Amino acid sequence: MILVTGSIVAKPEDAAALLARSLEHVRRSRAEPGCLSHAVHRDAENPLRLVFVEEWADRAALLAHFAVPASRAFVESATALAAEPPAIHIYDAEPWRA
Repeated sequence: MILVTGSIVAKPEDAAALLARSLEHVRRSRAEPGCLSHAVHRDAENPLRLVFVEEWADRAALLAHFAVPASRAFVESATALAAEPPAIHIYDAEPWRA
């Protein structure tokens, strides 16, 4: 499984637009092959910061997601609404089993 975390801080005047675009991106991404989960959350300490948590079946599914034109368009539009560059981290992960 591939785990992706990311965050982006909105310009104050663009926070609502960034949240709306992020929700649209998340909902679209959930329907892609290999997407196990995809969510966006608002940071409790900084409401301008959105945090993304994604799980993908494998790296091929994630790379296919990155290649979708709508994904690239989201990154471009979100970056334009951001107060600072977005952060993204990709991890190879295994579910913990007790």
